[in-house]
Order: sequence, then C-alpha cells, then structure tokens
Amino acid sequence: MTSVSAFDNEKYIREQTAEILERTKKFDSKLYLEFGGKLLYDFHASRVLPGYDPNVKMRLLQNLKQNADIILCIYAGDIERKKIRADFGITYDSEALKLIDDLRSWGIEVLAVAITRYSEQPSAKLFKNRLERRNIKVYTHPYTKGYPTDVDLIVSDEGYGANSFIESDKPLVIVTGPGPGSGKLATCLSQVYHEHKRGLKAGYAKFETFPIWNLPINHPVNIAYEAATADIRDFNQIDPFHLEAYNRKAVNYNRDVEVFPVLRRILKKISGGNSPYQSPTDMGVNRAGFAITHDELTHEASKQEIIRRYFRYRCEYVMGLTDKETVQRVELLIKDLNISPEYRSVIKPAHRAALSAQQGNRGNEGIYCGAAIELKDGTIVTGNNSPLFHAASSLVLNAIKHLAGIPQQIKLLPEGITESVSNLKTHILNEKTLSLDLVETLIALSISAPSNPVAKLAMEKLTELKGCEVHMTHMPTPGDEAGLRRLGVNLTTDPNFSSKDLFVT
Repeated sequence: MTSVSAFDNEKYIREQTAEILERTKKFDSKLYLEFGGKLLYDFHASRVLPGYDPNVKMRLLQNLKQNADIILCIYAGDIERKKIRADFGITYDSEALKLIDDLRSWGIEVLAVAITRYSEQPSAKLFKNRLERRNIKVYTHPYTKGYPTDVDLIVSDEGYGANSFIESDKPLVIVTGPGPGSGKLATCLSQVYHEHKRGLKAGYAKFETFPIWNLPINHPVNIAYEAATADIRDFNQIDPFHLEAYNRKAVNYNRDVEVFPVLRRILKKISGGNSPYQSPTDMGVNRAGFAITHDELTHEASKQEIIRRYFRYRCEYVMGLTDKETVQRVELLIKDLNISPEYRSVIKPAHRAALSAQQGNRGNEGIYCGAAIELKDGTIVTGNNSPLFHAASSLVLNAIKHLAGIPQQIKLLPEGITESVSNLKTHILNEKTLSLDLVETLIALSISAPSNPVAKLAMEKLTELKGCEVHMTHMPTPGDEAGLRRLGVNLTTDPNFSSKDLFVT
C-alpha cells in the first residue's frame, strides 16, 4: 500500500469555488446548484482518488457559505421502505438527520428540508413531524404532474407551481440529498420556475464528481463509478450533445443524457427563450479532473475499488438486497480490466487462514472463518475464529500486536477478563456464543489497558488500521461490522454466512 497522494485538494477548492461563483453570475446572481454524490464522508472518491479529502466538499461550502443556502431533499419512498446508506449502515432518513447535524458542526445551517414525491406516506409523515418539532422547516412536494413528457403541464401552476416555494435571499442555493433519486433536480427546477414567476431569471447547474467528464470513458476512475452504481444501472457514455455542439468528447452518464432533451425543453419553457445549455456536460461545474496529480495511482486505486464493489454486491445478493444482474455487471467490468477478484492482495491469505483453522480442528463441526489485513507497509497479517474470538477480533489483535512489536505468544487480554465477558454473554444475557465479536473485544482491551502496559501499547496502534485493506471469508456479524467500520478499514467479504442461524444479533 502507498501513501502517495494523487489529488490536490487545495487546487480543487480554489478552482471549484471560482467555477461555481462564475456560473452564479450568469443568472441574475441566483443559481440553484444540484449537489450530487456525497456531501460528507465521500469515501468512494477518497478510495479512487488517493489523497482526496472525503470532506473536501464541506471545506468548499465553508468558502461559499456567506453566499449560499442549503436545501436538503429526501424522497418519501426511500423513507417508507427504509432505504439503507451502505457505508454507514443507516437509513436515508437517519442519514438526513445526521447530515443536518454534521453541517451544523461545520457552522452551516440547512435552510429547509424538502420531502419529494410526497403522498402522505405514513413514515414520511412521521419524519416530517419529527423535523418540524425540532424547528426545522419542512416542505412537501407531490409527484410532478405531466413529468416527463408533458412539458406544458410540468411548467405550469399544476406542475412545478403545485410545489411550495422555498424562500432564500442568498445568490446560491445548494440542493443536496442523502443519495440518488432524492428529487434534487425536480426541486431545483421547481424553484427556478417560481423565481421566474417572480421576475428573477434564476438558473440551474449541476455539481457531481463522477463520472469525471474530462477523463477518458474507459479510465478506471470512471469505470469505478459504473461499479458503484451498478445496482441502479448507471453507465458512462460519450455525451452526444456535447460532441455535436462542440466537436469535443466529454464523458457523462446515461441518466443525464437521457433526461437532457426534456430538461432543455423545460428550461426553455420556464425562461420563455433559449436554454442556456447545449449539452448535459455544459450544465456541470465539476473541476475534480483538473486536480488529479498522479494518474497511474488512480488507475490502481480504482481497480481495487471495483473489486470491492464486486464482493459487496455478491454479499448483498445472498442477503436478498440486490439481483444477479448487478453482480454480473461488475463481474464484466473486472474482466474488461483484465484482472480477477484475487488481484486484491488480502483474498488468498484470508482463505488460507480459514483453511488453517479448519485443518487445526479436524473432527469438530463448525464454520471456520479466516481474515486478512494489509498494513500500510504492505505486511499482511491474518486471523481466524476460535472458541474465544471471532475472526475479526483475532485479526485486529494480531495486527496491533505486529504494529507494536509484541510477540504473538503474549496475550493482550487476561483470561479473567475474557471469561467475565463470556459469562456475561451466556449466563446473564442468555446469548448462545462464548466467543467475542470485535466490539466486545475492543471494550475488553480498553478495560485491560490501564493495568496492562502491553495492552495499552497495542491499543494505541488501532488508529494505524484506518484505510487498511481487509478481507474475510464470511460476512461479519453486527458487532464485527460495527467495529471494523469504526476502525475505518476497507472491508470485503466472501458471500458466506458466519452462522447457520437465520437470525444473528
């Protein structure tokens, strides 16, 4: 693994700020900017663009906050079906609440929340009540009548006019959401419609990091975007409108290209004149491609990300969360890059660790799980499950021992502590398993540290695991998954369950 950076965050902030402010000036100093992708914790971007600050967009917003308001959109259907944001393991409505809190911690207030495609869904109503009782303005927008074919109806008092207007006195309004399909575009266009009715020629633009329009369509960074959105069937293509208008190639994705003819007609109808844009690429203000400083490094990082997505979708398939086509789409992307899943260096060591555990317990029934981690210096450490520890627990203990220079035969956790936790689990809490998951192990380690200098030394090395690559031969239990997420490792797993039980706590 390498710590070499492939991205210049400071250059990106400078160029991105200037681009957004310049676009704002073109529309009577009132611009609605659709903010795609993740506003905070954009770990996909930081994985495919090494050195990219996952919170760089927040630093950008801090540069703009004197001139900008923020509207947060969330689709009522996502609230109702409890859609999950996979990187945090929380629902979209919880993510919306978290995003409001996170923005506040950066000194940025949300102007309002818009619940889109709202039709009195019970969970959406509860979410609305919850926000309003915490003094957050909430607007509900119904399905837009006539969309996408009847432009005359869309751009009328029955279409966009049916949406409540969200008042803002800032020249820039950033419209964001917890994920794709949140209704950001419709909210932007609805606001632009209302502004024009009030005599202000407001405009619309789009800020989305991926795909990166000025990289080749087959660049691994752009292919990694296809892998990340395989479940919603996004794919990259050369923007045909841009090619026709300017005779220049630019990369965009299918949804933007498909919707552009309708969007252009809507913008013409709203303005009563010509559309300000000749292509979907014209609408964008993204400058990420100009801040890449090490192209070769992005190639390697993106290949690794595509493989991670492949394993994630395979696990989601066996859990019933996605379909076979999604897995096959990413499998084809891997083949197109002429690599295999085993290109990920921790796969084979994890499998060997599981096999070693099985061979060491011949005659005993059970599921044997192996795990491997690649540390920052390239060293690979393994672990496996046992009657005492889950594989994730064993792996982390072995890794921090290695980092602290502690011999493997030295125990970090005295038997008294592990026995006490195991007794609590089985005799008091009536759990089935004695072995400690990762969260339980880390708590036990923290208890041991004050009286055990060796455990304290090892615990101090936990922060060095952030960003390391991990693979497990079985999907983690909730306690293992929570612990690995908090440590900040990049986890992949084989699509195998860690227990024969259907319900695992």
